[in-house]
Amino acid sequence: MAQSYIAYTGFSKSGLIEQLKFEGFDNADATYAVEKIDVDWKEQAVIMAENYLDYSAFSKSGLIEQLKFEGFNEELATYAANEVGL
Repeated sequence: MAQSYIAYTGFSKSGLIEQLKFEGFDNADATYAVEKIDVDWKEQAVIMAENYLDYSAFSKSGLIEQLKFEGFNEELATYAANEVGL
C-alpha cells in the first residue's frame, strides 16, 4: 500500500506513515512499510511542490513552509522550491 500511495502522489516520509496509519495500520507496521520501499524523498518533495503550485500560488518561503508542514525537512523543502523554479 505504501508503494501504491507513492505512485499516486508525493508524500513526505512522515506523511506517508500517517496516511498508512489512517488506513488502519499501526505505527510499527506503517513505519516498517515505509522503510522497506525504495523512495527518492527529494523527488517526492518536488512532486508535492508541483502539486501545490498546480492549484495555488506560493512565494518561495511560503512553499517551503507548506512542505515543512507536510513533513519535509528544511533541506528537502528548499530543494523542491528551487527545483520548481521559485
